Amino acid sequence: MSERRDITEPLDADLDETDLTSATLLLVDDNQQNLELMQVWLEPLGCTLQIARDGAEALEVAARHVPDLVLLDVMMPRMSGFEACRRLKDASATRDTVIIMVTALNEVGDFERAVECGCDDFLTKPVNKLELTTRVKSLLRVRLLKRKVDALLRERRQG
Repeated sequence: MSERRDITEPLDADLDETDLTSATLLLVDDNQQNLELMQVWLEPLGCTLQIARDGAEALEVAARHVPDLVLLDVMMPRMSGFEACRRLKDASATRDTVIIMVTALNEVGDFERAVECGCDDFLTKPVNKLELTTRVKSLLRVRLLKRKVDALLRERRQG
């Protein structure tokens, strides 16, 4: 029988800013140069990186392996980032996945639409490397912490 942890105990330092190796990122963009640039900038985080070239492919990739965070371009062929975001947030398996929309759009209505479809944050193009990596690290730490809390709560309910 495993020793149960008191739910009020601190979650320790497991999730410091360098411990993102268990995380999976899905990068979605129809522009190959944008994908390659984001890969180069995010590889040092140590996360597993997955690639999709449009919203429909993003849903297929996410169905095979649920990502912790999606960097999602808005304007893409076959399925827009708005529609992909809505579908990811509607699905029970990906509901808690963090979605950052990346867009060249800058009208207030575009940001409102992004929020309405469930995105957690957004970045405008051209993307700044420091802003991208900082937001991804921060939101991944929150996502991993939530995953850990959920596991502790399940353990507590079963114990």
